Amino acid sequence: MRVFASLSVFVLEDITDGWSGDFADFTARFADRFGRVEPRRRMVSYLRGLLGEAERKNGWTLAEAADDGPQGMQRLLNHYQWNADALRDDVRDAVLENIGDPHDGVLILDETGFLKKGVRSAGVTRQYSGTAGRIENSQVAVFLAYGCNRGRALIDRELYLPKDWTSNRERCRAAGIGDDVEFATKPDIGLRMLKRAVESEVPFGWVTADELYGQTGRLRLWLEENDIPHVLAVPKSQMVMTMEFFGQARAHELIGRLPDEAWQRLSCGDGAHGPREYNWAAAPIRPWRREGWDHWLLARRSISDPTEIAYYICFCPTGTPLEKLTEIAGARWMVEECFQTAKNEAGLDHYQVRGYTPWYRHVTLSMAALAFLAILRAETKKGTRKFELMKPSCPSA
Repeated sequence: MRVFASLSVFVLEDITDGWSGDFADFTARFADRFGRVEPRRRMVSYLRGLLGEAERKNGWTLAEAADDGPQGMQRLLNHYQWNADALRDDVRDAVLENIGDPHDGVLILDETGFLKKGVRSAGVTRQYSGTAGRIENSQVAVFLAYGCNRGRALIDRELYLPKDWTSNRERCRAAGIGDDVEFATKPDIGLRMLKRAVESEVPFGWVTADELYGQTGRLRLWLEENDIPHVLAVPKSQMVMTMEFFGQARAHELIGRLPDEAWQRLSCGDGAHGPREYNWAAAPIRPWRREGWDHWLLARRSISDPTEIAYYICFCPTGTPLEKLTEIAGARWMVEECFQTAKNEAGLDHYQVRGYTPWYRHVTLSMAALAFLAILRAETKKGTRKFELMKPSCPSA
């Protein structure tokens, strides 16, 4: 899907013309996070550069676009006093004010890799990277995306630190990682971000994620305890409680018992080449249920290859139709689109920093650039051009 890409070029061409006021309004809401004019102006230049046409958006090219030296951009990431988490919250709020939907909004957990050389960049190690599709020297980060029919964007992020980092405090200190930062699994990082979203009253109706998160019982339990509907992918070997008293079965075994007529051909949303159609079936699980809530094991079978089956554990209000569950299962493509667009159009993986804090600062600024594209896209679809942004009390640079 190239809507984001075409919009980023459009932004570059018109950033000083018809859209300059919108860009100024967008960056103005972050102004009070920067106590002085100099870092504030560099923040605006950094975002402008991330939205530019340069193929690589590193310190040199961003500085060149801003007619500044690369040292200035490095100071923004390494030395100026500003809080990347506070800016992250501002980015999240900007996204939600413009595309938030309390009923159809979906929170999507996923991780992405950043290929790196050397051993000094925070969190870098030889580990599996989905970006490369194999074990590579890389950093991996967990992200929380927000998506609905109005648009999608990244609203939270955390860098994953493997145990060979957190067990070596001297190595951590050299990369600027505080002694209070302890090891956390990717599902635990994802759970932290979900809790932040709930505490911040993010308007959403569903949560979805891939197998890494779906197979984690404590994450599913927390969602159930907080009455949060979800459709989480699980491996075929996932054990589930059947409707038989004390009965258990693996996911593929339970689905394998379903008759042929249990399968329905449904679309889980439109893709680049039209509706994404699969055969779907669902089996009830968990004989003990709270009133008003259902548990299902959902299966998605490829039309061209019936042996290709994906499985999902679902927790939803009683009466939720199968079509809704398939729609949420298919919503995971939105986070993949966010990653692709953020890397291709907003420089998400173009950074040249090693430290822990600079990593968070660059990634958060890239998320801000992606948010601007998401809001612009939503406004363009509605046929309006003015952002619905809350005006900050502090003027922009």
